[in-house]
Amino acid sequence: MHKNNFLKYIEFEKRYSKHTLISYNTDLTQFFTFLDVEYDISDISEVSHQIIRSWISIMLDRGISSRSVNRKITTLKSFYKYLMQEDEVTENPTQKIISPKNAKKLPVFVEKSKMDELFSEIEFPDTFEGERDKLIIDVFYMTGMRLSELLGVKKEDIDFSKSSIKVLGKRNKERIIPLSINLLNQLKKFSEKYKINSCFFVNLESKKLSSKNIYNIVNKYLSMVSSLEKKSPHILRHTFATHMLNNGADINAIKEILGHANLSATQVYTHNTIEKLKTIYKQAHPRA
Repeated sequence: MHKNNFLKYIEFEKRYSKHTLISYNTDLTQFFTFLDVEYDISDISEVSHQIIRSWISIMLDRGISSRSVNRKITTLKSFYKYLMQEDEVTENPTQKIISPKNAKKLPVFVEKSKMDELFSEIEFPDTFEGERDKLIIDVFYMTGMRLSELLGVKKEDIDFSKSSIKVLGKRNKERIIPLSINLLNQLKKFSEKYKINSCFFVNLESKKLSSKNIYNIVNKYLSMVSSLEKKSPHILRHTFATHMLNNGADINAIKEILGHANLSATQVYTHNTIEKLKTIYKQAHPRA
């Protein structure tokens, strides 16, 4: 009962995304299963911080990454915060929980030479689908937008007079992304040629593409130029940010374009820039 009420709360009042709802539901289901199997507890008020710590230890012992564990802790903290607001519990055991440190993982990105090769040497079919697929990759690489944001793009979101595009990001926050003249002209030409009226990226039946459709398109063309293990739309987002920083873009500007809530989320890309500088230094300095 508590879990269902909480899920309704974050769906209708907090307006969390469908993906987040699924994750929270999975995390809480796993936690309640743990309580039942390991402690025979069904009353949420009986849970102590020691019990939660034992759950965390078991997950880490099973090889679950600290990043995944921290996400589950975040779910649990949100759940208990809700229970406290509703006076369902008198104490919050998650307040004594310290999240394990995440191992630093640099964002994976496609080298600039590979992106140049993709746009200059790879042939896209001279068809609706070929032109659409090239435009999809161009939009990802030129704007850094998320997959969910691209799926929601409509013709009316593009301001052809101000060279910008409006997207709906996380937590339903709108933001404006600038467009290059070249990309703007591509979008205008495509919309006029194929009479795009509303949803921009569609199939031959004018139906909105799915996340899987977009992933397959990006994976197909990145596979032609890159040997990276992951070849997803999010890799192009990483690529956009890294290439912008490498070319001297202000990190605060990149933060705004990406729609990051905190600068720390953007600063991870500076590590790739520093690594590039180290490589150049070692290659160029006579005593390096």
